[in-house]
Amino acid sequence: LLVGFDSADDAAVYRISEHLAMVTTVDFFPPIVDSPHDFGRIAAANAVSDVYAMGARPATAMNVVAFPRELDVAILGDIITGAVSTLDLAGTTLVGGHTIEDTGIKYGLSVTGFIDPANLMTNTGAAVGDRLILTKPIGTGVVANALKGGRISLKAAAPVIESMTALNRAASE
Repeated sequence: LLVGFDSADDAAVYRISEHLAMVTTVDFFPPIVDSPHDFGRIAAANAVSDVYAMGARPATAMNVVAFPRELDVAILGDIITGAVSTLDLAGTTLVGGHTIEDTGIKYGLSVTGFIDPANLMTNTGAAVGDRLILTKPIGTGVVANALKGGRISLKAAAPVIESMTALNRAASE
């Protein structure tokens, strides 16, 4: 185990061989936007970003779903379709997952990626003078909460929603 509970990193890293390590993460949350498709896109971008944060390349993903019985399953289909559209951009294959019944919707993904351990990036070791790369505008979460609370319009939030669906691959590279 190269990265585990001892750090505040977004993913765990397990060495497979001298030049290969597996990076694995799981992330899920309730909807932060009203559009099921956009929610899926945001959830997928968020989950693969945990792998990108370590400097790795995401390879596979598995759905993690909590869904109420009384809702139309087409909503879940839209969420997953949105997620797959983002996973496709990331070159990541959806390979399965798990669904449970719950009182509310929750969705996310477990993502596995790979890296040469020599290229691993972690949260430890930051020093004065290091560059900090912001991949989303500051205040993105505030705007998402304002949208969910009906305090701003969908039109006003559109640029922030689009930024939440963007992959962090370029920043990782």
